[in-house]
Amino acid sequence: MNQPNPQSLPNPLIPGFNPDPSIVKVGADYYLATSTFEYLPGIPVYHSTDLVTWDRIGHVVDREGQLDSRDVPTLGGAWAPTIRFHDGLFYVAVTDAMARGTLVFTATDPAGPWSDGMVIDGAIGIDQDLAWDEDGTAYMTYSGLDTVTGNINGHGGILQVRVDLETGKALEEPRSVWSGTGLMFPEAPHLYKRGGYWYLMIAEGGTERGHSVSIARGTSPAGPFENNPANPILSARSTDRPIQNTGHGDLVETPDGGWAMVLLGMRPKGMTRAFSALGRETFITPVTWEDGWPVAEPVMLNPRDGGFVYGDDFADAELDGGWIAVRRFPGAFASTEKNPGRLTLTSDGTGLDDARPAFLGRRQQSQVETIAALVDAGSAGAGSAAAGSGGLAVRYDEAHHYSIETDGTTITARARISSIEQVWTRPAPGGPVELRIETREANPDNAIGSLSPDTIALQAVVEGVPVTLAELDGRYLSAETAASFTGRVAGVFASSGTVSFDWFRSESREPR
Repeated sequence: MNQPNPQSLPNPLIPGFNPDPSIVKVGADYYLATSTFEYLPGIPVYHSTDLVTWDRIGHVVDREGQLDSRDVPTLGGAWAPTIRFHDGLFYVAVTDAMARGTLVFTATDPAGPWSDGMVIDGAIGIDQDLAWDEDGTAYMTYSGLDTVTGNINGHGGILQVRVDLETGKALEEPRSVWSGTGLMFPEAPHLYKRGGYWYLMIAEGGTERGHSVSIARGTSPAGPFENNPANPILSARSTDRPIQNTGHGDLVETPDGGWAMVLLGMRPKGMTRAFSALGRETFITPVTWEDGWPVAEPVMLNPRDGGFVYGDDFADAELDGGWIAVRRFPGAFASTEKNPGRLTLTSDGTGLDDARPAFLGRRQQSQVETIAALVDAGSAGAGSAAAGSGGLAVRYDEAHHYSIETDGTTITARARISSIEQVWTRPAPGGPVELRIETREANPDNAIGSLSPDTIALQAVVEGVPVTLAELDGRYLSAETAASFTGRVAGVFASSGTVSFDWFRSESREPR
């Protein structure tokens, strides 16, 4: 069979906060889903016909009730979906961590709508996989970490049950199957039939620098499974590769008859490569088969040319699907219809430090990015005297974010790093004001500075000139510092009252 050329595969494949990818091939079409944790809408579905160009076609979770996200803690929510197709129906198995538990969603069209989500009783764990044998029996294989009943410190290895997908019931007690080579946190199982073997592929070593992929095989989907003596078949640990933390993979046939693996990885920056601003992203690498075992190529960095440019003048009645919010859907506080041609955000008194801020963001896709918006804190629409405070923010979670906002009188730049907060202020010009946040390449002038992945500048444009209120170290908005499972999300917010935005722009690229 043909092998994809690594240089023809863009890496990252889907940039920015897109962890735990799962992929399915249906005819000539590919569909890929990723984790979203506490953000809504949840579980984006991407489509491609060539494994190169991808379009987001919808979300599995696009309405209330599908996930119980309102009160999930940071790190909770939609964990590690598996997307599959069987007998004319698309399935997504996922964990609603620290909430509903093990769920299976179905749809006839992967663009949606998807079902409300069936809870699977008797299969408590994470990273659920679905596979069907020749007689149609459904097997759910998962990692035995309990995020539902409170026993999150225990781990039962890789478990498996036969399930009835009509009733949502496990048909047996969970059975322990092959759990890897002994490394920590066996997770992300996927079960495949190829030739005369069933292959069980997992991640182990933890999702940090020791992350890896291992595989075993057997003649039955229930095992027993024989360990591949070449395990792990993929890992970046202890290498100088620019893509680290590689693991949590899913295998797929390529358009030319070869094979590939989609997987998560991170791009740490700084002198010691210690800080990953964008979190866990989706990557791809070629796979060949030797002696009945898959052999994965190292994951190579190959960013898309030209970076990414996005603009929104808020002319449409519905928001673009790339906008996401925290623990609630954007429509709860954002509208382009209240004041046509503008985005209106209304705060209920919660700010960026709170669990459900009036924050509307987009995933940062490249290492260098500038976002800007024209902010009007003095009016909510024609003839209205309502006023508020709001602006731009880059967010990792409620304890790690940088922002710049105006209340019409004062412009305030703010850094929140865990329990530490600092603010900088200056008078605001009259009327709407353009605010900007620039993520710049690190330009260190000392050894400490060289450790940082980047610098983040908080700016206001005054009389046509950008004025910087603060330049901040980017390491504090990174996966390693925040310890969240997401990534940088940059966008607009209201911290009080009602705020309007005439437009929003973002432009990003890779470091030169």
